[in-house]
Amino acid sequence: MVRLVDSQIRSLTNAAHKFFGDSATIWLYGSRVDDKKRGGDIDLYIETDLTIGLTQAKLQMRGEIWKEFGDQKIDILIRSRSEAPSPIHIIAKETGVIL
Repeated sequence: MVRLVDSQIRSLTNAAHKFFGDSATIWLYGSRVDDKKRGGDIDLYIETDLTIGLTQAKLQMRGEIWKEFGDQKIDILIRSRSEAPSPIHIIAKETGVIL
């Protein structure tokens, strides 16, 4: 269903929960949810209850997951649940897979 191995999924979810809280929900969207495609960056959409410090948390998470993924391009889209979703948030959620 997704083009990530279990250890990569664990790394992503552990990092998201570490920096965005245990209630954070993580979706993988984009080309990595299509088994027929190859390569591609890792597109993540995260919903969190946090309302402040999102940019700092995103940078910290990126640093943490680079330990496992190396120089792999990783796009992280964040939305605080207190904010209305934008069209890209809706698309990521509808086309993505919860990790």
